[in-house]
Amino acid sequence: MSMNLYVGNLSYSVGNSELQALFAEHGTVKSANVIMDRESGRSKGFGFVEMADNDQAKAAMKALDGKDVDGRNLTVNEARPREERSGGGFGGGGGRPGGGFGGGRRY
Repeated sequence: MSMNLYVGNLSYSVGNSELQALFAEHGTVKSANVIMDRESGRSKGFGFVEMADNDQAKAAMKALDGKDVDGRNLTVNEARPREERSGGGFGGGGGRPGGGFGGGRRY
């Protein structure tokens, strides 16, 4: 069973191949993807790695979380499933009556 890992606090110089090589020391990497900013084309400083085996992923997480890579201490943990985005684009009102803009009542 494969496991997805979130990798944060990456140096902006780290690309997909460097990320894959870092995790390959701990097991089989199915994919490694550094998230890039669409407009600038630069790294956003985080990425995701999919490891082929849960035990290898846990070993990689333990070994690499907090590890100094290019002067930055990595954050490595199990990636949460991506949340479905609703089509509204304005991020819901949180279920509060009245819509939730401002705090005062209008009379």
